[in-house]
This record gives sequence, structure tokens and C-alpha cells, in this order.
Amino acid sequence: MKLCAIVGLTALAASLIALPVWAEAGGKATGKAGAPARRPDPSLAPIQDVAGLPRVLLIGDSISMGYTLPVRELLKGKANVHRIPTNGGPTLRGLESLKRWLGDGKWDVIHFNWGLHDLRLDDAGKYQVPLDEYAKNLKELVKQLKATGAKLVWCSTTPVPEKCTPPRKNADVIAYNAAAKKIMDENGIALDDLYAFALPKIKELQLPDNVHFGPEGSAELAKAVVASLQPALAK
Repeated sequence: MKLCAIVGLTALAASLIALPVWAEAGGKATGKAGAPARRPDPSLAPIQDVAGLPRVLLIGDSISMGYTLPVRELLKGKANVHRIPTNGGPTLRGLESLKRWLGDGKWDVIHFNWGLHDLRLDDAGKYQVPLDEYAKNLKELVKQLKATGAKLVWCSTTPVPEKCTPPRKNADVIAYNAAAKKIMDENGIALDDLYAFALPKIKELQLPDNVHFGPEGSAELAKAVVASLQPALAK
């Protein structure tokens, strides 16, 4: 329970507070002049591989940051669970950064998501990444991920509340998830349907008027993520 509390609170803090930009290599923060540097979220810290265990890479936004540490704990001794060293943001960031995130090492399983930032609305009601562009970007990202030879698991975007800031609509979550599922089905990629998992108990797992999850919520998502990874790890 202590681990869950630490994980949830640190990931939530990283998501709700405007953090400075973190240099992905070196872990140093650049903030306002004279302001003390903030420590990076512990979920973003690199890990050392245990020899002989499969290598798993988690790609996603702050929701995935919340479940990274409990997933790693649940798979301790079974897999080396890495994650990208930043918030994965929208598909636009993925296109810019995926090759660097993948690096030169071999990945056995990659669990990935984009969507929550793509469907975000600005004050004028404009999507950060419209649905058609999202689908186009995701197809290219899937192409790059398949080229790694890793087993792939797509994670659907989790539900959003009626009132949240920045504004998002759950109807858009459903639409973006449907577009993503079509692409995954066409490419034979396994599905971790976190949307369906979280929806029936969303009021228990998710913070009020917030897209993020509390400590217990992130721990529950982690269990679903691990369940989705186990078939790939067993092969």
C-alpha cells in the first residue's frame, strides 16, 4: 500500500503541476531563472536490466507514469520493465521521439498508448490532433514499432470525466479508441482495453473532475496492464 501511495502521488504531482522541461539524457531540469530544479518523477528514472529476463517497454502519458512502478513491482523477477523517459504526450511527440525512445537495444514486449493528449481541446474547441491526423500518425508509429520485432500490446485511452481541465470529451475518447482499435486489428496487435476495465468503477478509481487516477486507481490499472503483458511474456 505504501508503494501504491508513493506511485500515485508522484505521478499525479507530475501531471497536475507545471513541471520544467526535463532533458531526456542526463535528467536535469530547466526552469525559470533562479528557480530551484525539481526532481524528476521516479517513474521516469532508468533501470538496470537483470540478466536473462525479457525486456518490456511502456510508452504512454501521465496515466502510464502512474502505473509504471506498480507494474514493475508486480513483474519483479519476471521482466525488466522500462518506460520512456518522459510523458509520451500526443502522437506528434511520438513521431518526433520514438526512434530515440526505442534506442539500440532489443525489446521483447512493447506496451503503448497515445490518445489522451491528441483529443485535448483548446479554448477555441480545436483538437490538439484531429481524429483523421491521429489515425494517420498512429499508423506510422505502429509501422516503426513493428519493425523492432517486439511483441506489441496496444493500450486503449482511459475514460475522462464530464468536467476536466484542459477540456476533453468522453465521446472523443470512444471515437479515438475505435480508430486505434481498427489499426491494431489490421496489424494483429493485442489489446489492453483499459477503457473497458476502468469504466465500470471509474468513480472509485479516478480523481473527481480529473483525468488522473489516485494511488489505488493506478495500482488497479497496473494489474490490468500486467494481465495484458503476461501472454506475450509467456511465449
